[in-house]
Amino acid sequence: MTEDINQPSEQKKMALCDSCASIQRNWRKAPGHPELVQGDNRQEKRGNHLVAITKYRCDRCGTAWEYENDKTNLHAGWSVVGR
Repeated sequence: MTEDINQPSEQKKMALCDSCASIQRNWRKAPGHPELVQGDNRQEKRGNHLVAITKYRCDRCGTAWEYENDKTNLHAGWSVVGR
């Protein structure tokens, strides 16, 4: 029997709770879900303007998220940053 070398990454994908898995990533104004707990805020420079980035953590599965609010980039938004 051969082992699947991709198994650990598949387990990480499956570790998201259903609510986290349903979040539309990289799309500004996409909603999060009620179990996300807001953390720190920071601002980063993008070109010649600043964008607000807020950290969140899911109370259900522990996934760490960031939400980038860049009004000039429709593809900013939610991204997974860790566990």
